[in-house]
Amino acid sequence: MAVHTVLALVGSAVDDFHAELSRVYATGFLDAFAGEQDYRLIVAFVSPGGGWRFPDGIEPGDIVAAQTLSPAEAIERIVESNVDVMVPHMFCRPGMTSYRALFDLLGVPYVGNTPEAMAVAAHKNRARALVSAAGVPVPRGELVKAGEECGISVPVVVKPVDSDNSMGVALVRDSALVDSAVADALRYADAALVEEYIELGREVRCGIIVADGKLVCLPLEEYSVDEHTNPIRGRADKLDRTTDGELYLVAKTDTRAWIVDRDDPITEKVWAAARLCHVALGCRHYSLFDFRIDPQGDVWFLEAGLYCSYSPSSVVAVMAAAAGVSVTELFALSLKEMAREGSTT
Repeated sequence: MAVHTVLALVGSAVDDFHAELSRVYATGFLDAFAGEQDYRLIVAFVSPGGGWRFPDGIEPGDIVAAQTLSPAEAIERIVESNVDVMVPHMFCRPGMTSYRALFDLLGVPYVGNTPEAMAVAAHKNRARALVSAAGVPVPRGELVKAGEECGISVPVVVKPVDSDNSMGVALVRDSALVDSAVADALRYADAALVEEYIELGREVRCGIIVADGKLVCLPLEEYSVDEHTNPIRGRADKLDRTTDGELYLVAKTDTRAWIVDRDDPITEKVWAAARLCHVALGCRHYSLFDFRIDPQGDVWFLEAGLYCSYSPSSVVAVMAAAAGVSVTELFALSLKEMAREGSTT
């Protein structure tokens, strides 16, 4: 196998939080692939404000020590580096869309989904509409903007229409509190999505990888939720900080999430829904979806999170590992799929 020059695109042009979150995931990827002789790794770090750096490492000191380049200078650097593939680790909206589109313009291929697919998936109401049209059940929902009233009866889940990491998400059982929950959600987006609350049976996540053009569903991951004490997953179920202030991923602990047995009767039903979602949203290489299972065992689409950092802690990688596919094998599968796509265009 020829040596691939791999560029890890890290950081955020928007704010420090997204830059830090990006660095957490990228660290796992770089550590996992540091000893792989088939890859030459380069880091490109985008700082809040739009400056680029090409640090020798991913630690904060490495980033600060690297020279800041303008976008034009960074593009020249990327072209000169003869990058074979880019791995996106940016989670802010421009990182999901505009920065991926930049690499399309440069003719540098990247693993993961297109800017168009990322934009649609990030807008929860548009994603709902597409998967619903494909035949996947979604909770009854309504988009509410500032000054508008909600027509859906409680209990409801209120969430910003295009924000991640459960920012501004609330379960509301008292109709008198709906307006304040909507106002809180509007701190993070220009509209709030108000959805009918689906009574809890279970909550699972399903990943799909593409191999030789075929959709391969991975073992499900189930989350620790409880109808009385923790009926929906909030921000505290996903991210937290250590006593030293370091950001870490809460959902990776085995008390918060675990792999579902392949023989569990819910698996096939979720897989069928996930395949429809993957096609409806125009996904490629991989996809990832959250589903609510009601007490009757019916499957409801919640949202799409079309990310995979190819870090061992990334959800798709965890699911793939449960199926016997290591993170390096998963990455190689994606590169093979990219080559197959190129040969058919």
